[in-house]
Amino acid sequence: MFVLQVNIRIQPENADAFMKRALENATAARKEPGCRQFEVLADPDDRTQIMLFEMYDDAAAFEAHQQTPHFKKYLAEAAPLLASRERHVWKRA
Repeated sequence: MFVLQVNIRIQPENADAFMKRALENATAARKEPGCRQFEVLADPDDRTQIMLFEMYDDAAAFEAHQQTPHFKKYLAEAAPLLASRERHVWKRA
């Protein structure tokens, strides 16, 4: 199991634009054969704070996700909207 947690801070003026792109990417990712779960979670008190929680069969499935057209589109369009991004990989103990 390959688990990725991404803590994101969006520039306030870009919150709506980012969420649209993040949700499009998540919807497409959930259809990938190696994707077990993909959640876009928002802080209820601060709409600029987002967490992506992604689970894949293995690192190869995550690598395959990064090669998809929808991920490349998300990266190109959403990354400029961010103030910061911190990624953390987890594995089952």
